[in-house]
Amino acid sequence: MRERGLPVYDVIVVGARCAGSPTAMLLARKGYKVLLLDRAAFPSDTMSTHFIHPPGVAQLKSWGLLEQVRASNCPPISKMRIDVGPFAFMGSPPPVDSIAEGYAPRRTVLDKILVDAAVAAGAELREGFRVQEILIDYDRVVGVRGRAADGSTVAEEARIVVGADGMRSLLAKTVQASEYNARPALTCSYYTYWSGVPIDGGELYPREGRMIIAFPTNDDLVCTLFQWPNEKFHEFRTDIEGNFLKTVELAPNLAERIRQGKREANFVGTGVLPNFFRKPYGAGWALVGDAGYHKDPQGAQGITDAFRDAELVAEAIDAGLSERQALDEALANYERQRNEATIAWYELTLQLASLEPPPPSMQQLFAALRENKTEADRFIGALSGTVPIPEFFAPENIRRIVGVA
Repeated sequence: MRERGLPVYDVIVVGARCAGSPTAMLLARKGYKVLLLDRAAFPSDTMSTHFIHPPGVAQLKSWGLLEQVRASNCPPISKMRIDVGPFAFMGSPPPVDSIAEGYAPRRTVLDKILVDAAVAAGAELREGFRVQEILIDYDRVVGVRGRAADGSTVAEEARIVVGADGMRSLLAKTVQASEYNARPALTCSYYTYWSGVPIDGGELYPREGRMIIAFPTNDDLVCTLFQWPNEKFHEFRTDIEGNFLKTVELAPNLAERIRQGKREANFVGTGVLPNFFRKPYGAGWALVGDAGYHKDPQGAQGITDAFRDAELVAEAIDAGLSERQALDEALANYERQRNEATIAWYELTLQLASLEPPPPSMQQLFAALRENKTEADRFIGALSGTVPIPEFFAPENIRRIVGVA
């Protein structure tokens, strides 16, 4: 049974990073009483793929936060170079809402901007708060109990609790949120930062059994991320730096630049990268971000997806709490919209994360893109979310591109 006499919020959001803070901000801007909880204090770092693709950048602009990212000494990334070994090609994604560039801010920067925006909108933030229990009354989630920063045990109630607490979500575990389209982990990933490494845009180096990615971030640093097959995780972690240096030699031009630079941070990574969809709602609860949908970081879509889903779930919760629509019906629509927006990229991510050599048809496509800037831009747009994946990869479109070449 729930405790009585506790202050009641409209919404409690558990997790204050890329999914939680925007959700809290958007609901607070609509006038709801929102409590935002996180066990961390801000600014602080977290494991991340960093990248915000143009659709996510467009959302930052619509929220009034893009200029803060731009002012953080984080360079725009307007083009991507894909090196497939024998040759390379470059492209720039077509714009969405007049935005054609991505950004890859450090999470110490981005998350602080998002948290501050939620607070400025009127959300109550409690940092250093560790949620220990989800409160349930007659099969309905009604609040949370946890340990506050001062060590005291605190319980709070709300009309709905939103889990933005990552792929290991306590809320998802408590309500036994069902999973579907689940696939096992395919890769293990590690990344670090370098100074003194020249770079112009993002760089991708797909190799058999490996993927190497490099891009600029804040303070003139370059982030390098590399992936191995998941079954080699324990082998890789026995000598992370040695295995990284061995892997980067598969991209000689990048390797040369790295040898001239200086590593500025420890390697960060994991082999636990499951792929799944979860049912993202139920009686008194909803899930957003990695708590409701998680995939391999191959395409660095996590932050962009979190921004999109924050808007979708905030719209659904507003529709339900304002009684414009039944809450379950509104949240079911949120799940449908999320799945429609992500399923094509989810399947493409799993193909890319296999780290297998591209089939002959893909090799022909890459060769054609080398001499066709318009279609190279659209290919990068498909990977960036500005060109629909089914549209670009339709067999007739691929045949047309290859035929022109």
